[in-house]
Amino acid sequence: MTDRTRTDRTRTGRTADRSNATPAATETDVTVVGAGPTGLLLAGDLAAAGVRVTVVERRPPTRSNLTRAFGVHARTLELLDARDLADELVSKGTPITGLRLFRRLSLDLSRLHSRFPYLLIAPQYEVERLLERRARDAGVAFRYGTQLRGLRQDAGSVTAELREEDGGDTTLSSRYLVGTDGMRSSVRQSLGLPFPGVSAIRSILLADVRLSEEPENLLTVNGTGRAFAFIAPFGDGWYRVMGWRREGSQPPDGRPVELDEVRDVARQALGTDYGMRDARWLSRFHSDERQVPEYRRGRVFLAGDAAHVHSPAGGQGMNTGLQDAANLSWKLIAVLRGDAPDPEELLDTYHSERHPVGAQVVRSSGAIVRLAMAHSPLQRLTRALATSFLNTVRPAADRAMGMISGTGLSYRAPRGAHRLTGRRAPDLSLREGRLYELLRRGEFVLVTPDGADTAPPAVPGPVSRAHWRGADRTALLVRPDGYIAWATD
Repeated sequence: MTDRTRTDRTRTGRTADRSNATPAATETDVTVVGAGPTGLLLAGDLAAAGVRVTVVERRPPTRSNLTRAFGVHARTLELLDARDLADELVSKGTPITGLRLFRRLSLDLSRLHSRFPYLLIAPQYEVERLLERRARDAGVAFRYGTQLRGLRQDAGSVTAELREEDGGDTTLSSRYLVGTDGMRSSVRQSLGLPFPGVSAIRSILLADVRLSEEPENLLTVNGTGRAFAFIAPFGDGWYRVMGWRREGSQPPDGRPVELDEVRDVARQALGTDYGMRDARWLSRFHSDERQVPEYRRGRVFLAGDAAHVHSPAGGQGMNTGLQDAANLSWKLIAVLRGDAPDPEELLDTYHSERHPVGAQVVRSSGAIVRLAMAHSPLQRLTRALATSFLNTVRPAADRAMGMISGTGLSYRAPRGAHRLTGRRAPDLSLREGRLYELLRRGEFVLVTPDGADTAPPAVPGPVSRAHWRGADRTALLVRPDGYIAWATD
């Protein structure tokens, strides 16, 4: 951002009495339980804004080079770009611009209107490495080897009851607490919240292997009704293989996996095993479709797999969690700084905006798996019709790609708001630089024509001003998470 832009900033909205912003009884402003990607992005955002953050993680401070999550979608890359992390991650991954599903359906990701028109194959541990480095540099405190045993909250704070690695018990008090601790979330269980849903698929095989033959399509997905599988490259000679086959009784997660079993599933689903060899990881897991009914309970929030889990189809799990964190972080910052005129109303929008997105991801990922598993004549006809429709109706295919990639997701706008309100803002080229470079300040960005004296509505935080390069007369107010808060014609 240029010096001119740095000085051309205004703060709008009512500012609270900061002397009462942090009660003396709290030891930290926000406790984040879980040091996966979702928790790390959230903690880094908060600390970068000057918020005191402590991350509690039950695992020791080690990171495996093996991971289930491996794909980073365009919208997530945009959010990482707003944190100056995307280019480094892209340099370590493998971009994929074409998807082939069910042998006949082709999706061209290069049509996405994004700086990142592809799916980036990058293992979760690389994403975590970048986010943890950013969080540590911002001053986040980490407490590894620490388990949450319970929590209690009152009108002013949340107290986490913890058990340290040495077996000692302690407590940690904070203004707010966020559970990003996965499917078996201790935070969710401590709140007594249900996690309704079903175990959709049992005994999914997962392997990282080398191949003697390179797949024709970079991301290969297919199902025959008896089995489905997909293969994706890590870019370093290793490939991720995931598959399932229909059997009378599905083996339990703990049963060891042999490479021959993975080869057999691939041959059934894909017609070949591509010469799989040298497996460095073999695992078996089951896939649930579940969503918590409340993302917020008082001063406690749930995000990522603690709030929603779904089929791995579409690779949306880690991505949805990171987008949860980006939505919640700026709202917590506004409240903790005293910038929110109505803190409760602002914090409630986390649930109202993200819960529908989580529900949509559960539905869409489940639909992909069910199409891949289609085995009855009616199911196969449905898949054939859906494939033909998406192959021939380009707007429908573009919409499907937008949903999977996250670039097509929007938040419901208030009645009477401008039609752009709630939509994702693309990476606009402005006189002061790219929009997502300007968003690295963690502020709202008001984009106006040069010389216009546009007064935006009051917002809970500082506003940076920027200007169109050309003669565009639209004024846009973009939220810190890259969604349009307000616009004029």
